[in-house]
Amino acid sequence: MYMEEYQRWLAADLIDFDLKKELQSISGDEDAIKERFAVKLQFGTAGLRGTLGAGTNRMNIWVVRQATQGVADWVKTQGGTQTVAISYDSRLKGWNFAREAAGVLAANGIQVRIYDELMPVPALSFATRYYKCNAGIMVTASHNPAKYNGYKAYGPDGCQMTDDAAAVVYASIQKTDVLTGAKYMSFAEGVEKGLIRFVGEDCKDALYAAIEACQVRPGLCRTAGLKLAYSPLNGTGLVPVTRVLKDIGIEDVSIVPEQEYPNGYFTTCSYPNPEIFAALEKGLELAKEIGADLMLATDPDADRVGIAMRCLDGSYELVSGNEMGVLLLDYICAGRIEKGTMPKNPVAVMSIVSTPLADAVAEHYGVELRHTLTGFKWIGDQIAQLEKDGEEDRFIFGFEESYGYLAGPYVRDKDAIVGSMLICEMAAYYRSIGSSIKERLEEIYAQYGRYLNKVDSFEFPGLSGMDKMAGIMSGLRENPPKEFAGKAVVSATDFTKPEETGLPKANVLIYKLEDGASVIVRPSGTEPKIKTYFTTLGKDLAEAQAEKDALAEAIKPILA
Repeated sequence: MYMEEYQRWLAADLIDFDLKKELQSISGDEDAIKERFAVKLQFGTAGLRGTLGAGTNRMNIWVVRQATQGVADWVKTQGGTQTVAISYDSRLKGWNFAREAAGVLAANGIQVRIYDELMPVPALSFATRYYKCNAGIMVTASHNPAKYNGYKAYGPDGCQMTDDAAAVVYASIQKTDVLTGAKYMSFAEGVEKGLIRFVGEDCKDALYAAIEACQVRPGLCRTAGLKLAYSPLNGTGLVPVTRVLKDIGIEDVSIVPEQEYPNGYFTTCSYPNPEIFAALEKGLELAKEIGADLMLATDPDADRVGIAMRCLDGSYELVSGNEMGVLLLDYICAGRIEKGTMPKNPVAVMSIVSTPLADAVAEHYGVELRHTLTGFKWIGDQIAQLEKDGEEDRFIFGFEESYGYLAGPYVRDKDAIVGSMLICEMAAYYRSIGSSIKERLEEIYAQYGRYLNKVDSFEFPGLSGMDKMAGIMSGLRENPPKEFAGKAVVSATDFTKPEETGLPKANVLIYKLEDGASVIVRPSGTEPKIKTYFTTLGKDLAEAQAEKDALAEAIKPILA
């Protein structure tokens, strides 16, 4: 079957020279052909993500056209404005894929609003809402290595597509022939017919205004004299992040020269993920060189931001996503109470795999902290529920441990622009009172206890990877662990049972241990890996780390 499909692609006029060349180069190599054609890239709630190349199991213009036809079929059943917003980041073929998607939508009679320059995830979510679109499409593979690209689909609320909508789109994709099934007109023709238009400056300015309205202490940064090193990691962050920082009064920003401009090859960091030290190395070098107070790095689609803070001895310390989530929650709560801008019955939201330290902080400030499944769309869904009751202003902050933050209800996805702005404002504030982010973090640990949160990943590459992962998760359910590293399991929560959790179904297992520690196991939704999350609590960091190490050793054989 896959050989027939390969021959069909080989005989077709594929337009793209790279695809033709790749197909010819694998002639006679059955394994290579099978790997590209035996399966199709699955369209799920995270859309599509895969390696660039030829075949149904790769990201290319044909797979993008087919997916977009599925989106178009869904939009046509929706009524409304019959409009879709499109953005793209710096990944290889990003602009090509965005244009192809626009061409398919236009051929289906659907209006398109596309950015005239690469723009991040929050900008796409904002434009979807601003133009009252039926859907949004973001061409990105987030923080994956350079050989990947992807396609995220958004609903009319600017939130990533719901499971139900994604299922309808997927069913439509299944009925659409990958090479011949999608309707299509050229980008130029779509523009000529008035079906494809660029996102206006009014929309861009409105986004910046909405972000800047999230300042806790407006005007503070103008006199702080903050010195920054910043890396957009060759992605979309450069223009929006520097603009907002300049607007709020931060002028002394040095950009990492090798990572300043868009470059889909990511030549200076093979994995442009701010969670990974290697991605931050160039930024740290620059920070040390100029004596920066703070180093920031945003991922290619600028929805996540990682930082390093300067310590008293001049060294730099990375701040984890959990630590920054807690710091921002604490800063926003304290600042808004002080300024009299805290709403009545404030709500913050975090994912179930994020730190319980945030629960203690929220309780201290009288804030309701809601827990959601992993994936920022669930945080977006909580904002949507508040909006439905006309209470979206109750939402003050949402975060995930993987460096995703949002303050304010203007978009429905994580936003590294607002994250960067608030981190800088927080640094400026602590500096103005003779303190620092580092000192405040130590005060929080002294007040609530020394929590440690760590994530390990186990990769399962190849065609059999997903089967192995499914087998491991089944094994854990069939033979539930009684203990980890000598610590008894006092409760096990299986999130495939909504009746027990009160949340939608998800492939997540949470084990609470007798000493208050926890172990969470979940397969990634976008990559062939299983992630394990450890939370330990010690009298100091060494004690918390020692328990984490013991728990990690105990779980290794299960995931081998």
